[in-house]
Amino acid sequence: MAANRWPTSKDQWGWVLYDTANSAFATTVLAAVLPIYYASLVPETGVSLGFGAWSWQTSAESLWGYTVAMSAAMVAVVAPVLGAMSDGGWGKKPFLALFCYLGCLATAGLVLVSTGDYWLASGLFIVGNVGFSGGNVFYNGILRDLASDDEIDSLSGVGFAAGYVGGGLLLAVNLAMIQKPQLFGLSSTEWATRVSFVTVGVWWALWALPIFRWTSERTTVAAVSVGEAIGRAVRQVVRTLRELRNYRDLFVMLIAFLLYNDGIQTVIVMASIYGKQALSLSTGDLIGTLMMIQVIGAPGAVLCGRAAARWGAKPTLLVTLTLWLGAVIYAYTMTTAAQFWGLGAVIALILGGSQAISRSLFASMVPKDRSAEFFGFFSVSGKLSSIFGPLLFALIADLTGNTRSALLSLTVLFLAGGLVLTRVNVARGRRLVAAGD
Repeated sequence: MAANRWPTSKDQWGWVLYDTANSAFATTVLAAVLPIYYASLVPETGVSLGFGAWSWQTSAESLWGYTVAMSAAMVAVVAPVLGAMSDGGWGKKPFLALFCYLGCLATAGLVLVSTGDYWLASGLFIVGNVGFSGGNVFYNGILRDLASDDEIDSLSGVGFAAGYVGGGLLLAVNLAMIQKPQLFGLSSTEWATRVSFVTVGVWWALWALPIFRWTSERTTVAAVSVGEAIGRAVRQVVRTLRELRNYRDLFVMLIAFLLYNDGIQTVIVMASIYGKQALSLSTGDLIGTLMMIQVIGAPGAVLCGRAAARWGAKPTLLVTLTLWLGAVIYAYTMTTAAQFWGLGAVIALILGGSQAISRSLFASMVPKDRSAEFFGFFSVSGKLSSIFGPLLFALIADLTGNTRSALLSLTVLFLAGGLVLTRVNVARGRRLVAAGD
């Protein structure tokens, strides 16, 4: 049967549009505007961390890396239990709504951050990122309810493409606000930056409405009390850990994803602050490059999804990882804004594709009636990446005083992840799940 290239129902469109909603956080807050603004909040001499003899001086780049790692650690702890609870009768959409609007409020709250408030900025970002990442556990879990094996790669790719369009449109508005604040009735670039965080919270909240109104989920278990649900969730998590041994290829995929996603997530969250601090690029160049990535990334995600449907998810993913490896090596040598723009164009073509294919490949080997639980572990793998990648970057930068060396260390993650991925037998993993349905 031929795969559908576009969503064919309101259920699927509602799911796709949530990527339009929360991608505004990924672009404006996680990748573009906040990292640059955060660097301006931290004193040029850095910040002292630790206690007494165990204290050390850290830079803006490293403090940002530690902040990202902290938020990821919080999600990693709770995601498996919450995923198991949602599969235990509570459903995915209620949890998605909780995390979604928690993230919206925290993001809008960043308007309160001014010069020197780097700890307040860190705290609000941590809560916002917990909302963003925690919600994705349940958002990704719903994908298995909406698409067949023939449709899943394409639908996942369209979701990422919608995210690039949505995130890119709002980022364009935010860039115009920051570059020309007077046109928007704002007194300064700082205020334009702070107001941009409010626009993200509102955008995220409004575009999330279709998934809650249109999209149905598959719930086959009667809801239980909170106490019983938590107990059941813990038992399910323990059982899932044991049963992962029975899903060999799914388990190997998780390990591979943990490794190469380390590199991807670190590039995403550190690119802007690296360009600002190490390359001395202007805010216009940094945000402009990221906006270009949003524009090119949309068709890139769709094309990668179609390539996966035609030639297979695993071969396509391996190609994108090879390109990621080359991009990091080239980034180590960059010195100019033109090089930053050129590398951004290459990354745009593979960023959404590598993430979309990873999501759909994992989903195709997951039991349908336990999708949120298994996607909880997928999220943990992703969040562990978001912990150790930025943490590794920050530590190497602090120890060596050289952010280029920290960047080059990411090549190990892409190499190791690609090698582990070659051990995944996708056909065997899908047959195992089909036999159990």
